[in-house]
Amino acid sequence: MRVIFMGTPEFSVPVLEALAGAHEVVAVYSQPPRPAGRGKALRPSPVQARAEALGLPVRHPLNFKTEEARAEFAAFNADVAVVVAYGLILPQAVLDAPARGCLNIHASLLPRWRGAAPIHRAIMAGDAETGICIMQMEAGLDTGPVLLRRATPIGPTETTGALHDRLSAMGAAMILEALAGLDHLTPQPQPEDGVTYAAKIDKAEARIDWARPAADLIRQINGLSPFPGAWCEIAGERVKVLCAAPAEGAGTPGAVLGGFTVACGTGALEILEAQREGKRPMPAAEVLRGLTLPERLG
Repeated sequence: MRVIFMGTPEFSVPVLEALAGAHEVVAVYSQPPRPAGRGKALRPSPVQARAEALGLPVRHPLNFKTEEARAEFAAFNADVAVVVAYGLILPQAVLDAPARGCLNIHASLLPRWRGAAPIHRAIMAGDAETGICIMQMEAGLDTGPVLLRRATPIGPTETTGALHDRLSAMGAAMILEALAGLDHLTPQPQPEDGVTYAAKIDKAEARIDWARPAADLIRQINGLSPFPGAWCEIAGERVKVLCAAPAEGAGTPGAVLGGFTVACGTGALEILEAQREGKRPMPAAEVLRGLTLPERLG
């Protein structure tokens, strides 16, 4: 098939690679390069960088409001467009341009967790499973009928980073399956019951409040790892807590019960991975070799 690929972050890269190996990718659309690093030099998105390495033409319009941008998109005469975390709302004229329409790879079991941060929100809500849906796009936010759906369990200490990588690989395999069977797949309308929205993550959600139950804090910590990273204060230093698990014990919220086990409002948790300021993420044992814990974390 002649495919237009539309994506921006690292999550989308394995999908681009899979499509480029199986179909004719006639164009790649990605968000424009953004200032990054200390020098604020313009840095291309992960998708743009990989597309250029593969020798694929890249476009990054600010939007599709102009007739010129819509006409250029249509001129590629694509059979289908595949959209994965692109970052722009597509107008109806763009959705209708490819002969077979636009397919979206969404990292949740729709209609649960429509929107911007489905992986984070699934872990933070304590969902037992999530998955990938291949959806026929329409004008609403993740409201289109589903062509292919596959579930996967969420591990008890699985972080957003780990789940992100698993779902990205699932999406890459599933889109090839969907395109191969496109003539035989029946779009299934999403049910009206069970709709939830995955709001964009706000950094204000990252501060750890040890007065909350341990189960809630474990979901917060693992759901916000690696970015933006839940954090607490340890001896005046802001430390990101990147992975946690349930632990035995109880005490005053924030009290260190031994090792890297911390009392919460209800129960306790064990910190498995953390990151000190200016340092790389490290397993708990390595963090503790260079950090003396106070009696209570802030």
